[in-house]
Amino acid sequence: MIHKMGLYSEHFQSIKEGKKKVEVRLNDEKRRKIKVGDTIEFIKVPEQDGTLLVQVAGLKKYDTFKAMYEDIPFKDFDCEGWTMEEMLYGTYEIYSSEQEKHWGALALTIHYS
Repeated sequence: MIHKMGLYSEHFQSIKEGKKKVEVRLNDEKRRKIKVGDTIEFIKVPEQDGTLLVQVAGLKKYDTFKAMYEDIPFKDFDCEGWTMEEMLYGTYEIYSSEQEKHWGALALTIHYS
């Protein structure tokens, strides 16, 4: 199955270069349909001038983004050297704490080839 998702340019490039191995998402209804072995087609936003196909190698659910960041090394997100505060600030610019409480967080381990 192929799942389509938007992805900001910097993260798009990071995956393309093999630096980002884990993608962060809400564990919402759309993401709950993803299974290991599925393909995700990332569309670069806001430009929408590129796509990337990745394989889902793993899924891990968390109650909070903080719990996720405590469990997974920052380098897997291509955020080596960041602080916990920076990681959370960047995430809450995209998702609200209300969304996090409602859905929880999902770490998608991906492989780009």
